[in-house]
Amino acid sequence: MTVIIILTTILLLIAATKVLLRSRSRDSNCGIVPNIPDASSSSLSSSRSWKYDVFLSFRGEDTRKTFVDHLYYALQQRGIHAYKDDVSLDQGDTIGPALLSAIQESHMALIIFSENYANSSWCLDELSYIMKCKEERRQIVIPIFYNVDPSYVRKQIGQFAKHKLSKNKEKVESWKQALVDASNIAGWEPKQVANGHEARCIQEMVGSILDKFSYLDSVVDDENLVGMATRLLQLRSHLRIGSGGVRMVGIWGVGGGGKTTLAFSVYMKLRMHFHSHCFIDNIREKSQKRGLRKLQKIILSDVLKTPVKVRSVQEGICKIQSMLCRRNVLIVLDDVDHLDQLKALAGCHKWFGDGSRIIITTRDCHLLSIHKVDVVSHIDLLSHDEAIRLFNKNAYCEDKPVQDYEMLSHQIVSYAAGLPLALIVLSSFLYDKDKDEWLSTLDRLKYHPEMDIVEKLKISYDGLKDVEKELFLDIACFYRGMKGNEAMQIFDACGFYPQVGVKVLVQKALITVSSFGKFDMHDMVQEMAHYIVKSEHPNNPEKHSRLWRLEDIKDMCSSNATTENDKIEAIQCSSHAFEYPSNFSTLVSNMTKLRFLNMTTSTFDEPSFLSNELRYLYWDRYSASRFPEGFQPRKLVFLKMKESLQKELWMGYKYLPCLKELELYFMEALVRTPDFGGLPCLQKLKLFQCESLEEIHESLGNHASLVSVEVSWCQKLKRFPSIVGMGKLEILRIKYCFALTAFPNIVMKMYSLVELSLDCVGIEVLPSSVGEYCTNLISLELNNCLNLKSIEGTFHALKCLKKFELNGANNLRSRQRIYLM
Repeated sequence: MTVIIILTTILLLIAATKVLLRSRSRDSNCGIVPNIPDASSSSLSSSRSWKYDVFLSFRGEDTRKTFVDHLYYALQQRGIHAYKDDVSLDQGDTIGPALLSAIQESHMALIIFSENYANSSWCLDELSYIMKCKEERRQIVIPIFYNVDPSYVRKQIGQFAKHKLSKNKEKVESWKQALVDASNIAGWEPKQVANGHEARCIQEMVGSILDKFSYLDSVVDDENLVGMATRLLQLRSHLRIGSGGVRMVGIWGVGGGGKTTLAFSVYMKLRMHFHSHCFIDNIREKSQKRGLRKLQKIILSDVLKTPVKVRSVQEGICKIQSMLCRRNVLIVLDDVDHLDQLKALAGCHKWFGDGSRIIITTRDCHLLSIHKVDVVSHIDLLSHDEAIRLFNKNAYCEDKPVQDYEMLSHQIVSYAAGLPLALIVLSSFLYDKDKDEWLSTLDRLKYHPEMDIVEKLKISYDGLKDVEKELFLDIACFYRGMKGNEAMQIFDACGFYPQVGVKVLVQKALITVSSFGKFDMHDMVQEMAHYIVKSEHPNNPEKHSRLWRLEDIKDMCSSNATTENDKIEAIQCSSHAFEYPSNFSTLVSNMTKLRFLNMTTSTFDEPSFLSNELRYLYWDRYSASRFPEGFQPRKLVFLKMKESLQKELWMGYKYLPCLKELELYFMEALVRTPDFGGLPCLQKLKLFQCESLEEIHESLGNHASLVSVEVSWCQKLKRFPSIVGMGKLEILRIKYCFALTAFPNIVMKMYSLVELSLDCVGIEVLPSSVGEYCTNLISLELNNCLNLKSIEGTFHALKCLKKFELNGANNLRSRQRIYLM
């Protein structure tokens, strides 16, 4: 029993001694002097990863429980990580080394000079070491002269002269120099700040420290976050920190583009400017799994720094409004994909106090618009140089250098096209691979994209409506890089509602539309679309909804598939005719659900069947036979034929109520055009180099919907129908039709006609009906009409005419006068 009592007493004495030593280090002029390490040692040489934001150097007996205590907690409240020995020093730490290590690991040192500061050899040694770190580690040092005249510190008089009595002359010289250097740094005198009101003085000092850190953070260390510097500066300019008011800023862009990284970076750098802050990542997934009520609870608990109960979403809305409306907060809502999330977590600006900032990341720009955020900041992908830096950071292995690394890395970077996600995934995968493995990976990527990338990008696709998904897949497979005018009509014919659908795809960062109207998208996004089409049956193209690769078409033809196919909806392949398999027409005959066909065959094979679901048909090198008897494409909008051997498209009358454009090119055998009475919605007719065509069906002249008619190089064409009902016709062009000797007879007012062009036509007379009935003409061209002898009537009625050309009419009577106005 006695032994136990003795051991207990010893342990208590040891503990008491540690506490006493900790206190005496600042609160008394003890003789404990630590060995000060070299601030430029290898452990300190180049690292700038600070453990603490601020180190507080002070004399405990003067300020520990007053000014320093208030300052410490003010710093903590603003998110500044400060070191104060009686709070930060762990039990069991050796006092000297722990404090000196804390100085080394602090970005800034605040030296609180008080009346008895220089009486402590410990404080003076601490000061000497701080000044050493300032020189060798570029540590920021700011003095605070608390109830002390700065000149006393500089001149070392009064209470700041007692250190000179020490017998250690070397120490004395070090202390004297440190005191002089520190007192020459611009600092604060609390009595001169805020009229001496200490609480307000501390708030001003903390605000100034925040500004100091913000300035330092403006030069971003790009080593770990490649390309982030300019993006951070742009985002911070949108946030307008310190300008007052409440601002909501959205970060929008393609998946894997760096939205979350940017938002988290700016959050970490700016959070100390706010009284409270909160970052909620992956809201899309968390709201599905945990519900919005849980997310509301997180915001309230983080901001208020105390657990808050939320029983329902509506209660959460009420609590956020009432509890945060007077608080200055920074809140980041990451990966938002539904308006309900914004309504529940950050309903409007009035929910938050003055100076608050709300950052929202999303793939859907529409959400930001409808939520009325102040600024939408589009995330820019990495430039080629930035992409190379990011890739090298993760892929280059010094222990296992890859032969031809530079060439191979540039190929990978080009493939990734600036998408950070793709660069990180591929560089990490290739880190320990050799040259052959790199080459194999490049080959594999042509057909099999990395699933980590695909799944991340596919999130945007999964959020689309079914009709929007179909529209997106068509654009990705067939229309990237193409102008959208014709495509929009095709999409409309397919029931895709493209006017709204295309905008949705743009807002979700899946596609872009250039100022010239061309569709485009990121390479990785297109790969994702191709994967979706093929994913369920990657090795069986017969079961894909769309075909665009010649290899897949050849595989199908080689298998001699003869069974009915109700899976394939669209085919387009930009290959030369001789590359197509000879039995491709037979293959098409089995496709009952085909709605889009753009093909060039190598032989003039005849299909036995064509799908009546077709909306678009372009066939280069069709056979001499008419279309199949059962071909009744009531949904067809575009019909384009080239180098076909047909004499006529079909026999007699065929009703195609949706056909808007009919274009026939190089059809040398064509002798008859269709009966246009069966094409009530036709808007555009183009006949080009149909050398055997002698006349156009008379129904054309009575067609009420036609807007544009172009007939060129039909050298045997002798007759053009009389125009008796073409009230909507805007453009009529007839060129290189040498056998056409008579201008079409016009017997009605052509109010819509704005362009009439005749070039190399065999007409002899331009009738007066042109000047009488075509009164809204803007352009009239009569070029190389060598047989033209007379222009009847006058052009007085052509009040809108801006362009008139008359060239090569050598047989025109020389004295004939033409009155234009």
